[in-house]
Amino acid sequence: MKVILLQDVKGKGKKGQMLEVSDGYARNFMLPKKLAIEATPDAINTMRMNDKATAERIAREKAEALAVSKKLREMTVVVTAKGGGNGRLFGAVTTQEIAAALEKQSGIKLDKRKLVLGENIKNVGTYTVNCKLGYEITAPLSVKIEEA
Repeated sequence: MKVILLQDVKGKGKKGQMLEVSDGYARNFMLPKKLAIEATPDAINTMRMNDKATAERIAREKAEALAVSKKLREMTVVVTAKGGGNGRLFGAVTTQEIAAALEKQSGIKLDKRKLVLGENIKNVGTYTVNCKLGYEITAPLSVKIEEA
C-alpha cells in the first residue's frame, strides 16, 4: 500500500515522503496513529501543492535574507553604553543591546541569537559583528560603541 507520511517515522522516512509499505503495517499501525495517510490521487496532488508552496516560501525567505544582508553590510549601528573614562565600559555590550539599536536605527528586526560576537565588547570603538540570517547567509555588521 502506498502511503504519505504525516510525521517522521524512524526507519521508514521523513514527513511528506511517499512510500510503499505492507498493507497490514499501514492499516494496523500507521493509519490509526495518524503517522500517514493513504496515497490517493487527491492526497498526492495535495502533497505536490504543499511541496510547491514550501519551495516558494523558502525562495522568498532566501531573497529577503539576501536583501537584509546587503543592507547590513553597508550600515554602521551606533550603540551607547555607560563608560568609566579612558575608553573602558562598565560591563560589556550584549547582542540584545546591539539588536535593539539596529531595530531602532534602521527598522531591521533581528533576534539576538542571530548576532555572533567574536569577543566581548568592553571598550569604546568599532567592531564587526556577524549576523546569521538563515539559509547559510551571513553578513558582517559594523557596530560603533560610544561612551554615554
